[in-house]
Amino acid sequence: MTDQLQGRKVAVLAADGVEQVELTEPVKAIRDAGGEVVLLSLESGSIQAYENDVEPKDTFDVDAEVSGADPSDFDALLLPGGTTNPDHLRMDEAAVSFVKRFVESGRPVGVICHGPWTLVTADVVRGRTLTSWPSLRTDLQNAGATWVDEEVVRDGGIVSSRNPGDLPAFCAAIVEEFSRSSATAGA
Repeated sequence: MTDQLQGRKVAVLAADGVEQVELTEPVKAIRDAGGEVVLLSLESGSIQAYENDVEPKDTFDVDAEVSGADPSDFDALLLPGGTTNPDHLRMDEAAVSFVKRFVESGRPVGVICHGPWTLVTADVVRGRTLTSWPSLRTDLQNAGATWVDEEVVRDGGIVSSRNPGDLPAFCAAIVEEFSRSSATAGA
């Protein structure tokens, strides 16, 4: 355990269908580095995580609804994948607005697998280079991004990775990127 993220508050935006390991591994890395994690979702209660999009795994208690969350209360944002999770998020006006305002604030974002769908809907990828699950390539390119097939890509505060196999590199990269932002949440 380190104190690299001590004093930093990280929003994790996820819904039913989140890929469990893409939620749990980054959250563990953030917490192990001393960061505080707040799970935001579309509704209060809990969300259902899955493995490989089809096998139900654990449920996770939601800390707050995204509709009542203020991006300025957080130092960083994590968008895990799974195909169903970002599909739910990109259909929700409050979630898309939160993501758009967060990215426009210049604070760091970590996004993996199908997570960039929410960034596409928020119209914040134009002119950026990202990676993702391969099927999002066309979506990202049509939204004005450059897509590359790399383990981790950093561009303007957005750290992206392709899939669960990239999690060790992704987790290290988000902790490093999130540590670069000043701890200003709630200030």
